[in-house]
Amino acid sequence: MNNTRILIAGGDMRQISCALSLAERYQTGAVGFDSEHMPPGLIPAAGGDFDCAVLPVPPLNDKGDISAPCYSGRLTSFDIIPLLKPGALILAGRIDDRLRQMFASYRLADYMEREELLLSNAVPTAEGAVQIALEELPVTLNGAKVLIVGMGRIGTALTEILKGFGAKISVLVRNPSGAAKARLHGIEPVDAAGMGSSWDLVINTVPDMVFSREVLSGFSPETLFIDLASKPGGIDFDSAAQLGIRTIWALGLPGRTAPVTAGYMLADTVSFILHEEGGGSNA
Repeated sequence: MNNTRILIAGGDMRQISCALSLAERYQTGAVGFDSEHMPPGLIPAAGGDFDCAVLPVPPLNDKGDISAPCYSGRLTSFDIIPLLKPGALILAGRIDDRLRQMFASYRLADYMEREELLLSNAVPTAEGAVQIALEELPVTLNGAKVLIVGMGRIGTALTEILKGFGAKISVLVRNPSGAAKARLHGIEPVDAAGMGSSWDLVINTVPDMVFSREVLSGFSPETLFIDLASKPGGIDFDSAAQLGIRTIWALGLPGRTAPVTAGYMLADTVSFILHEEGGGSNA
């Protein structure tokens, strides 16, 4: 087992799965979990000798504490810093200035900027969106008219999954590259002017305001919108509610719908980062 000591600090069931996977390769501890959620077989989270801390995505909640939905108390940087070695590595998803200030004397790396994790997360995110659609739509996906906004990693995964259901798919793209990628996957690309408004399901993956009040006003209230984009999202949710249009902002789907898989993928990324830093093994 590698001698690097890793602290899993807060997070949901995805972090617990990550801890269990890392514990097979590293000396791993955890903090910010109630006893019923605490993964078995971890080393005590005490001492001040952890080489690395893995925080959740996003790392901070609205109050500025470390996000710890599996913990009944508060978890702050003041709980974590005494457990770390000087200059330890802090890994988190979607790092912001608040977190940088909290851990100003530590090295920080954002694992959500890692291409291998973004690619791995695309499939559970797409599967989670399809699960929501199956639960919420009054029609089958087979034959349903579906508009996918964006042809990135998640949009590409969505097209392949929904093709298997027999959905009638179009992709809204904003550049020639997206159009070419859509055609490569056998999907007809459309632009904003030609997207129309008669859809059973619209899934947005673009974190820009694609669906303003003006655009939404052209859609039927029967259309279900699922937004997978990170904040600020791509839909004017207030206007949608006023127009009677159903919207679901489905953030963090891998951790909600496939936490074990998401945790394993995160553990692999953590291991790769540590290997690059010279403090771990990616075996």
